[in-house]
Amino acid sequence: MYHLVCPVKYRRKVFTDKVENTLKNICLEIEKRYEIYFIEIGADKDHVHFLIQSIPKLSITKIITIIKSITAREIFKTHPTIKKEILWGGQFWTDGYYVNTVGKFSNEEMMKNYIRNQGKEKRNYKQIYFNPNQPTLF
Repeated sequence: MYHLVCPVKYRRKVFTDKVENTLKNICLEIEKRYEIYFIEIGADKDHVHFLIQSIPKLSITKIITIIKSITAREIFKTHPTIKKEILWGGQFWTDGYYVNTVGKFSNEEMMKNYIRNQGKEKRNYKQIYFNPNQPTLF
C-alpha cells in the first residue's frame, strides 16, 4: 500500500469539482485495466493525495507512471481549457512526486484519516473518493 502525492505543474489551482470528478472516474477506469486499487483520493486545489494498493509485480515507478500519464491525458481531453489557458500547453503533473509505503496494520487508518483531513482548516481540501469495499491484497 502506498501514499502518493502528485502536485500539478507550476502548482496551478486546477482541481474544481468537475476536474475532481473526472479524476475519480479516470482512476476507477485504471482499476479495471490494471491491478492498481484506489483506497482514498483527496484533492486540494493544486495537488492530489492517493492511497493506493497494488500487486508486487508492479514497481512503484510503473504505478506512478500509469497513474500520472493516463490521468493527465484524460483530464486534458475532457477539460481542454486547462491545457491551453492554465498550463500553457504543457504537462499536467510536475516531474516529481512524494511516495511512501503504508503498513496494513500500523499506518493504514492513520493515512486514511490524514488524506481525509489534510489541510481542512487551511485549504479547501475535499475527499473526492473513498472505497470502503476495496478488497485487500494482503
